[in-house]
Amino acid sequence: MSSSPSNNFLQDLPERVRLIRFYDKAHEAQLLSEAGYDVVEAVDGEDAVSKLSSKSVNVLITDLNMPKVDGIELIRRVRAMPAYKYIPIIMLTTEFNGDKKNEGKAAGATGWIIKPFRPEQLLAVVRKVAG
Repeated sequence: MSSSPSNNFLQDLPERVRLIRFYDKAHEAQLLSEAGYDVVEAVDGEDAVSKLSSKSVNVLITDLNMPKVDGIELIRRVRAMPAYKYIPIIMLTTEFNGDKKNEGKAAGATGWIIKPFRPEQLLAVVRKVAG
């Protein structure tokens, strides 16, 4: 199976949606960049909040387990920012614990994708939430 999306799939993606990604897997950033998305990266949750203060994004993708500020706390902080109160937030994680998922939803996560996942799955979710 190829790690890059099909050409037909790429034709359906919205133009120049800017995403911000906060997790440690560079291959997801490359996948999203190759699909035509602008990707802003942060090294941890604190860096993410800082970058959101100076950049405008349409979708946030985060991991649950990160240094300094975990994904759930990041979501809470982002939801407290007026400019990002309603931004779609996708959580990518190996956690499938129902309690954590409920905590993420309560914090304001729009979607939850369990790793590992197929590249097409991530792109489909981003396309759906980005409008």
